[in-house]
Formats: sequence, C-alpha cells, structure tokens
Amino acid sequence: MPRNILCFGEALIDFHGEGRDAHGFPASYVPFAGGAPANVAVAVARLGGRAAFAGMLGTDVFGDFLLDSLRRAGVDTAAVVRTGEANTALAFVARDAHGERSFSFYRPPSADLLFRPQHFRDESFRAAAVFHVCSNSLTDPELAAATLEGMRRAHAAGALVSMDLNLRPALWPKNLDARPLVWPALHLADVVKLSAEELAWLAVDGEEAAIARLWGGRPRLLVVTDGAQPIRWFHPDAEGELPVYPVPMVDSTAAGDAFVGGLLLRLAELDGDGGRLDGLVGMLPRLHATLRFAAACGALTVTRQGSFSAMPDEAEVLAFMDSRA
Repeated sequence: MPRNILCFGEALIDFHGEGRDAHGFPASYVPFAGGAPANVAVAVARLGGRAAFAGMLGTDVFGDFLLDSLRRAGVDTAAVVRTGEANTALAFVARDAHGERSFSFYRPPSADLLFRPQHFRDESFRAAAVFHVCSNSLTDPELAAATLEGMRRAHAAGALVSMDLNLRPALWPKNLDARPLVWPALHLADVVKLSAEELAWLAVDGEEAAIARLWGGRPRLLVVTDGAQPIRWFHPDAEGELPVYPVPMVDSTAAGDAFVGGLLLRLAELDGDGGRLDGLVGMLPRLHATLRFAAACGALTVTRQGSFSAMPDEAEVLAFMDSRA
C-alpha cells in the first residue's frame, strides 16, 4: 500500500500585497494559505501523491482556513493539533518587480510553536514513507526538540527523512548564530535541500568543508538550487549539475516548496530506505529525471501567485516538460 509523505512544521497565512496606494504601499492584502512544510504537503497532493501534515494551528478563523485549505488540497490532516493558547502565525509578503519576495512575520507567539513530542501520533510514522521538515521549526528550543524527536521516530519507522533548510533569519532571535542549532537536524536528514545562499551561509570554512561536514551525519544526497542557475547535486562519491527551465517569474514564494514536493514524490518510490539513495546516484538517468521533474514543479509555480494555489498537478508538469524537451 502506498505510504504518506508526512510534512511537519508550520502552516500560516501569507498576506500578499495587492496594488499600490498614493504613497507606494500595498493598497490591500489578500490571504493565501501557506507555510513551507504545508506547501510541500500540498505540492505532493496536487501531484497525485499521498500527503499528510503534522503541526499545530490556533482555534481561530485563520486556523480554520488553513485546515480547510489543506483538506481541500487532498492532504491528510489527522496529525494536525489545535490550540486556543496562541493564534495561528501570519506573514506579510512583498514582491519586487521581478517576483522575488520578502517576508514580515507575526510569530512568535503563534500556535505552531506550541507543538511538543507528545502531540505526534504513532500512526503517522507507521504510515510515512518520507518525513519532511525545515528550519522554521528549530527557532524555538522546545519545538526544535520536537522536530529532532520526529526525525528520530521517522528513522525508527523506516522512513526517509528530508530537510529543506528554508532559512528565514527574521524568525530567529536577534544576534543569535543559528548554525549550531540547524546542524543537528541536517545531520539527521537523509536528503538535504539548500539554496545557494543557504549553502554559502553554512560554509563559514568554505563550501567544500561544509559539504564534508554534512557527510559526517546521515545525509546521502544534497541538492542545491540557485534560481535560474543550474541545480547542483552532491553525494559522498559523486556530484553534478543540471540546467533549470527558464520561465517568466510572477511570484517565487512557493517555488522551493514545489521543487521539494516533486523531489520527495519521486524519492518516495525508493520505499523509504535511505540506503537506496546510493543506488539512485548510481543510476544517473533516474536521478536526473527526478531532478528535472522537481525543477519543472518549481518553474511552473513561479509563474503563478500564492502558495497552495500555485502548485501544479502532475499532468501540467509532464506537459510542461514535454514542451521543453
């Protein structure tokens, strides 16, 4: 029986600015369902995969909106917990003339920060082929402990563990060096996805040293994206790069999450065995096909506004790839 790609962390409301007033500020803000791990879950579901989301939402109207949006997208929400102790997180998104985005977060306090290890469901891990996280659930010590516990439980259940660093400096305490706090999670992942900027941030002693340090943990595959520049991939015994699909960019908000969703959908076919990543790297045509599929997911997403609403389905992705063969 096919198993889930279980995404853990924050779901939040992205308010996108629309129009301009006489002073150059957004004339209005439109709410979109978002949050990096939630976006990945929706990407997987839209592509026809089995997706589940674990996290905590407030018992407010925004929590209701997110839960309904996840369900309508086809995501299993049995592992979602609700709380009245804090509100659902909000983010205000500004886009420049090229579609690049910047965020203003209203978190903490927020409901997602209150998730604890006891809120995980055993059934969620038994049903998971892949467990996916990002660094936004490492910004609070108790939530970070829950994240690491989830990664360990996923390994114990035989799932592949994925981490997209998805660094958002504004979410971390000021004057705090977050690197020592993200490395333990990176070392627990089988698959790591970074942007070129995130790799540079980690590489305080140089890129080669940072990648070598990564191999000191569990990772067997590192994928580095860089916007319109080629994708680079690394394995302890090999590395390479692939071009991406050039497209006009409207909104880059969920591009990385769509890429990760496409990547995990294909990696889930490895049946959750981290050791099989070595075999995938040994079959370069299959690895390249996996990365091209993920790149097409990301490319289509940047041509649309929003997060959940921007995710393509599999037929769109395959047609897009065929038209650009």
